Amino acid sequence: MLIAKNIIKNYASLQVLKGIDLHIAKGEVVSIVGASGAGKSTLLQILGTLDKPDQGKVIIADQDVTLLGEKALAAFRNEKIGFIFQFHNLLGEFSALENVAMPAFIQGKAEKEIKQRAEELLVLLGLKDRINNLPSQMSGGEQQRTAVARALMNAPAIIFADEPSGNLDSKNAHELHELFFTLRDTFQQTFVIVTHNEDLANMADRKLIMQDGMIL
Repeated sequence: MLIAKNIIKNYASLQVLKGIDLHIAKGEVVSIVGASGAGKSTLLQILGTLDKPDQGKVIIADQDVTLLGEKALAAFRNEKIGFIFQFHNLLGEFSALENVAMPAFIQGKAEKEIKQRAEELLVLLGLKDRINNLPSQMSGGEQQRTAVARALMNAPAIIFADEPSGNLDSKNAHELHELFFTLRDTFQQTFVIVTHNEDLANMADRKLIMQDGMIL
């Protein structure tokens, strides 16, 4: 599902990533851990096409994304990649359904099909009674599950999560972690998760430890 070859990233004179090689299979849940400053989030941003490496290549679903121009890359990202961040980034003036539907509206799909898919995802994630609620009318755990539904909206090839449970209490964090594995089992969904949460890191199929810009 994902191949990264010799990923190098510099910020001025500081080398943040020092030649990362990585293979991730379809349906695999991989956690990336390490101390602050190890390069985890930088790596995730590059793997997720939000940033470009100074050297190396990233191949997702057989597409070398490092060769794509900005417009083609944006279209690829919308179709093939889902994102979950520590803060849900929901749009406050829109309902849960409208927030979840946003990636498909950007893609230009039919409105009826979009709303049906968004509703199905919200029901699947236990949010049947929150479909028409604004983010401010939902708990933190409900908001984050809405963000997960949004990430799934276009049936992406891979989902990248950066500290997805970092803003949740232990109960909601545990439920979110369990949800990732349910989604993997249901949809063969692939997850790459940067986390400081040891429970989540250890649940993953593989745990990659980063130190000083390299995978140990």
